[in-house]
Amino acid sequence: MKTSMRFDRNEWSGAFGDIGTDLPLIAGMILVSGIDAASVLIVFGIMQILTARLYGIPMPVQPLKAVAAIVIAERLTGSVIYGAGLAIGFTMLLLTVTGLIDWLGRVIPKAVIRGIQFGLGAKLALLALTNFVQAEGATGYVLAAIAFVMVIGLLGNRKYPPALFVIMLGLLYSFLFKTHASILEPSFRFALPQLHAPGIRDIFLGFLVLALPQIPLSLGNSIYATKQIANDLFPEKEITLRKIGLTYSLMNIVAPFLGGVPVCHGSGGMAGHYAFGGRTGGSVVIYGSMYLLLGLFFSGSFNGIITIFPLPILGVILFFEGLTLMRLIEDTVYPRAHLAIALLVGLIAVGLPYGFLIGMIVGTLLAFVSERYQIGFSRSQNKKGED
Repeated sequence: MKTSMRFDRNEWSGAFGDIGTDLPLIAGMILVSGIDAASVLIVFGIMQILTARLYGIPMPVQPLKAVAAIVIAERLTGSVIYGAGLAIGFTMLLLTVTGLIDWLGRVIPKAVIRGIQFGLGAKLALLALTNFVQAEGATGYVLAAIAFVMVIGLLGNRKYPPALFVIMLGLLYSFLFKTHASILEPSFRFALPQLHAPGIRDIFLGFLVLALPQIPLSLGNSIYATKQIANDLFPEKEITLRKIGLTYSLMNIVAPFLGGVPVCHGSGGMAGHYAFGGRTGGSVVIYGSMYLLLGLFFSGSFNGIITIFPLPILGVILFFEGLTLMRLIEDTVYPRAHLAIALLVGLIAVGLPYGFLIGMIVGTLLAFVSERYQIGFSRSQNKKGED
């Protein structure tokens, strides 16, 4: 499969494959913490574009999910967010340069990674159904149902990629019933990122409050699961754990000084871009350019602009992103021990606090026992799956 940069209609469709995850989390952190919208949007957009150019595939940049959830729930300040970004970046850099990230990648079986992906996919699908689709009552259900039928009918169609039609449906609904183009007029202005210098106290507090809950999820989904899905979809690229770990680290070391939020790569984001048609870095360049232009010229209207994308529409996109991740479990059907381990890890990830960390540990231990007693699991099979 060729993966040179393209900007055709399928890449434009794929560009919207991750918006259901990113936009609500970014908007929530900006609104709750009071951080500068222009800085967040510009830095987020630039990170997307640079990552796409570096990898040449739909390698996404996403806000850190555990960080965003805690920031929104606890209404944390920008200084703590920036400190957490540095703490997370340097922690991941240490794991990468010491080789620990590669060692863990050899120890953790493919079935466990599939379980983490299944659990994350289930969480995204549940979030879509409970928080997004029902956000606008009966009208939202109707809007979501129409969008769902569109995606089902066009999923995988390279001539008429589904996300473009779903986004147009949402825009049409918004301009007819919710918003008006004049929302852009009062706050059209040019803006640049605001510089920050996180203090030692902010870094320490960010590490305790935000980095510790995030790092296990990042290892499982942002590093190992992202490598796995990149190898599944683009095996010719031979993406390594060390490369993913380095770009993850550098993004979070740089972003806080420019007012950006902590970010990661993600298997769900790649699955979303791919599911809706993205096959090159072009879809991520398009997606990042939207945030960059929004931050440079329209950040003053951000609170109003986010209503352009109705939550039920975002929910449908998020739901299919979750389903795409969950489907990856199909290659663990045989031997049976693989499937049992993957399902257990997924259920733990969904149902328990710190579930991704607990699931990773429990699944790896079970895989070791399964191998030791030859219950349908062998290291050679696992190594072949990883390669």
